[in-house]
Amino acid sequence: MTDFAARRVMMVDTQVRPSDVTKFPIIAAMLTIPREAFVPTQFRETAYVGEPIALGGGRVMLDARVLAKLLDALNILPTEMVLDIGCGLGYSAAVVSRLADAVVAVETDPMAGDAQTRLLAQSIDNVAVIAGPLAQGCAKHGPYDVVIIQGGVEMISPEIQKQIKDGGRIAAVFMDGPLGVAKIGYKSGKEMSWRSVFDASLPVLADFVVKKDFAL
Repeated sequence: MTDFAARRVMMVDTQVRPSDVTKFPIIAAMLTIPREAFVPTQFRETAYVGEPIALGGGRVMLDARVLAKLLDALNILPTEMVLDIGCGLGYSAAVVSRLADAVVAVETDPMAGDAQTRLLAQSIDNVAVIAGPLAQGCAKHGPYDVVIIQGGVEMISPEIQKQIKDGGRIAAVFMDGPLGVAKIGYKSGKEMSWRSVFDASLPVLADFVVKKDFAL
């Protein structure tokens, strides 16, 4: 029988801690949440490898290093509400659920239903998975203290930015061709200011591609 608990410890010790992620709540969440329960069945044995895991349709589950570093930079507080965009099969929302007061996760069908089922199977009851277009977020339950996008972006829609509280923040990996940089955006009034935090590379989510003008 595979010892997934031992693999979780190894993941934290070899992927997370060496990446200067030291906040105890993040470490504790990643040691507790069974990553193997949130990947496609065929990838359970490779759930703890240090690279993104394919979810199908060009989508991936972020590797532990990138997710942990984004969460470290966001510094989510226990009183905050978080919008998790593109939660995949629910792993990111599960980890964030241990840091925040509540999580609203947005995912497209049928993955949204699968994510909610997996979260409930782990008795995680402070996450609501909403099915819908990722670029629309979930205004109904906003505004949010924190927004995190689980995939590469070329831009962030005004609709998403409106759902961030004044004084709130957002994390995303901005891609320019094959190169990317993780940034934290801080909202003040209607303005966003951005800080680059580390280099990363992720497939760009279809909903966050800059539409190019057609020209002959």
